[in-house]
Amino acid sequence: MEWFTAPELWLGRTVFQRGLAVLYCVAFLSAALQFRALIGERGMLPVPEFLRRTTPLRSPSLFHWRYSDRLFAAVAWTGFAGAAALAAGAGDAVPLAVSMLLWLLLWGLYLSIVNVGQTWYAFGWESLLLETGFLAVFLGNDDVAPPLLVLLLLRWLLFRVEFGAGLIKIRGDACWRKLTCLCHHHETQPMPGPLSWFFHRLPRPLHRVEAAANHVVQVGVPFLLFAPQPVATVAAALMIVTQLWLVLSGNFAWLNWLTIVLAAAALDLSSLTGDHPRPDPPLWYVALVLAVTALVLVRSDRPVRNLLSRHQSMNRSYDPFHLVNTYGAFGTVGRVRDEIVVEGTSDPEPGPDTEWRAYAFKGKPGDPRRIPRQFAPYHLRLDWLMWFAALSPGYAREWFGPFVERLLAGDRDTLRLLGRNPFPDAPPVHVRARLYRYRFSTWRELRTTGAWWQRRLLREYLPPVRLRG
Repeated sequence: MEWFTAPELWLGRTVFQRGLAVLYCVAFLSAALQFRALIGERGMLPVPEFLRRTTPLRSPSLFHWRYSDRLFAAVAWTGFAGAAALAAGAGDAVPLAVSMLLWLLLWGLYLSIVNVGQTWYAFGWESLLLETGFLAVFLGNDDVAPPLLVLLLLRWLLFRVEFGAGLIKIRGDACWRKLTCLCHHHETQPMPGPLSWFFHRLPRPLHRVEAAANHVVQVGVPFLLFAPQPVATVAAALMIVTQLWLVLSGNFAWLNWLTIVLAAAALDLSSLTGDHPRPDPPLWYVALVLAVTALVLVRSDRPVRNLLSRHQSMNRSYDPFHLVNTYGAFGTVGRVRDEIVVEGTSDPEPGPDTEWRAYAFKGKPGDPRRIPRQFAPYHLRLDWLMWFAALSPGYAREWFGPFVERLLAGDRDTLRLLGRNPFPDAPPVHVRARLYRYRFSTWRELRTTGAWWQRRLLREYLPPVRLRG
């Protein structure tokens, strides 16, 4: 079945599968270490309460059968172990059907988590991981040559990721059309990395080159993914270089790394390794691949209409299984950066002379003298939502109050999400939040003060509150 397979893409498939398995490890690890405070039985947005408001058809998840924190932990750690095994090559050491079941297990477990994760899991890279993971089920293992149809479906997914992001930029903020957005983006992005300050301080003409190159790679190059080799390989390589630039300049969870992994599946590296022909695939496998191809093509109708629409949605799933989604990023870019600083005091009656001590977060800016850290591809969910909360209190309406309550109660699971607890012996009596305007320091300010950020107080975000009684 020469029409069905592409043996020259054997190494690209291997890199894709191992890379995807590693990212599954990161996703399951993030869930296992953070869920109790966020969505656990005593979390800010408890899963049991959410399940009472939804149905298995609207939010498919094995937790509709039963929920407990112990079961959630078992699901997350089982997913982590399965992903680690696939990253180590277990998928090629077992029969084809077993390998497919292993990939299907990871997809089903992570789907169960995402569909009860509520606002903590409302990010485009969650849907991207699920859609990619679903296609990976049908990519086969070392028993069969890579199926060309599934490889093309992966390119179609990569096309939607890149082209969707490119279109929404051009249609959205005027600064993308003027090539000035990156004069602000490195400073105002949700979670800067350790090199973001240096990217922000690049000369303005280089920022314009960055923006122009972004348009070329996201709007023009994706069409070349469907050209004959080696053109498709060159297109994928350009996308990988662009994504590595983004990896260096900020923290975007596993979005950039997953895009790199998708691009790897399009690389023809046969000149380095030669072809790896395999026996003809079994008929049941061919039938499954054909059925999945038909399903994805049919389900692509709404994402295509979204791409063509002047009112394009940025990140959206059209079904509860996240099978074929629409993607996009940074249709608008902020010109200023506001940050919420959460503080506590042991003073029972706060006054002008009260000492307030700030809670430190692991990733988001706080102490002006601390350089931003690198966490991606690991996803700090609370830190990301704090960025949205600073944009508008409406983004935090559901969870910010419960978050403050848990600080006042000294909840250990919540404190584990933070970088430093300024009240190690006993929880504070009062907690407040204040909104600051942050900007990166200039070269002179950095040399003089040692501070990477300069900030000024804007207003009170939350007045001092205490637990009742």
